[in-house]
Amino acid sequence: MPHSLAWTQLLNGMFGGPLTALLQSMGIFVRHPGAPITDAFALEFLIALVMLAFFVAVRLTLSVEKPAPVQQFAEMIHEFVGGQAEQIIGHGYEEFQSFVTIIFLFILSCNLIGLIPGINSPTELEVVTLALAVATFLYYNYYGFKANGLGGYLKQFAGPIWQLSPLLFPIELISHFARIMSLSVRLYANMFAGGLVTLVFFSLIPIGVPVIFLGLHLLVSVIQAFVFMLLVMIYLSLAVSHDH
Repeated sequence: MPHSLAWTQLLNGMFGGPLTALLQSMGIFVRHPGAPITDAFALEFLIALVMLAFFVAVRLTLSVEKPAPVQQFAEMIHEFVGGQAEQIIGHGYEEFQSFVTIIFLFILSCNLIGLIPGINSPTELEVVTLALAVATFLYYNYYGFKANGLGGYLKQFAGPIWQLSPLLFPIELISHFARIMSLSVRLYANMFAGGLVTLVFFSLIPIGVPVIFLGLHLLVSVIQAFVFMLLVMIYLSLAVSHDH
């Protein structure tokens, strides 16, 4: 059984047995039956709980006259994401703002938690970034079909010149599925490289110099979360557009 965080051990102690039984009943192989919950999943679950608690706190402390600090922080996030969404998606961006905000905050939190010594960012695992990319892919395609209908959305893949549609349709289809790989690999590669460089310098020179690379890791974490958010907005903008 691999060494795991105290939080992971707590979750495995509480839910490990039932979870292993459930997975095995579904025919899913469990590498460590005594500890089916990994550090990455445990950290993601922790981040989800903290985000939920944050939004509940915002809702309970809403005030027009005397907004609490947590409300002011939430409004800053709302205005920042909303401003970006309005510029990129345009009219009707409000419908997608909640999803985009959650994606941005979740990825940012997963990236930043790796700054804590002894903890690896969940986004340093390809399976985590792949799941985020697949969720994004399903989300924007769903709203693409919803906004344009089956025929209207598929028409976007055919291009403006119908004579070239037999050639363009498979190319566009492949390029759409390639977005999953693009979103996943970009986030994974940058976070994995940043975490690895920081770990190497911590091992070689544990005092002083690693602070520089922690700053670099912080910068990469913020930029990658921002880039992922922007790409989600761009894909949504293209999907719900009525211009063919």
